Amino acid sequence: MITVRRISFDDPLHAQAVRLREEVLLAPIGLDGPRFRAMFPEGGAREEHFEHFIAVFDHPSGPRVIGTALLLPNYPTRGVGKLMQMAVDLQRQGEGVGTRLVVAIEQRAFGQLGMEEIFCHARDTAYGFYRSLGWDFDSEVFQEAGVPHRRMRFRPEAGPIGEPEEPIPDE
Repeated sequence: MITVRRISFDDPLHAQAVRLREEVLLAPIGLDGPRFRAMFPEGGAREEHFEHFIAVFDHPSGPRVIGTALLLPNYPTRGVGKLMQMAVDLQRQGEGVGTRLVVAIEQRAFGQLGMEEIFCHARDTAYGFYRSLGWDFDSEVFQEAGVPHRRMRFRPEAGPIGEPEEPIPDE
């Protein structure tokens, strides 16, 4: 069974989520956690500032984080949030894990926090994924961490934010 949930910074599964982000997002572009955080000296990359979301697979040897994403609420202004550092285990991509993480963040941002908009800096390889979920481009291509990105955003009036979260069985 796979479940998506929000965890605290001190949750025992947080370390697995950090490792997954480093493996999927940072290592391929020659970064690690400390080097990534150094790129954002204003504190925008401090773990305690984020709301942490994880997708967990109930493995016989114990829970395994197979997806993770962060929400930075009220950034850069009140009513706006930033989705960051979304990563899905390479072996589990294409199974809907990323979609479930985005839906959970949208539900939190709009349904519970009353935000008006969330945005992300999407890598060029993720444009189609976000477009399929109703997100729109909000910028031209720019470089971030040496990788082409575009700012993408979602506002609730632009489309549905998904169904309530229910565990899905693993096949």
